Amino acid sequence: MTSDQKIRSDIRAFIVENFLMGDATTMPADHESYIANGTIDSTGILELIMFLESHFDIRIEDRELLPENIDSLDNQVKFILGKLHAA
Repeated sequence: MTSDQKIRSDIRAFIVENFLMGDATTMPADHESYIANGTIDSTGILELIMFLESHFDIRIEDRELLPENIDSLDNQVKFILGKLHAA
């Protein structure tokens, strides 16, 4: 089973590498919205979804593409843990 910290670490590394050009100092706080603070745009959200699905071996349905599931690191960790526990 994947832990909260492992999920958090993996997502954080992906965002820093792919959206922040390797500058971890600009990573938003875990509760902050990626879109509201400009870290990720709508196209980036699609890239993030593809990463989450492939990296965590989950399927994210269209109806699940909601800010409360994907727009912050805290939301993603909670969402992914729920998906993994349901599987």
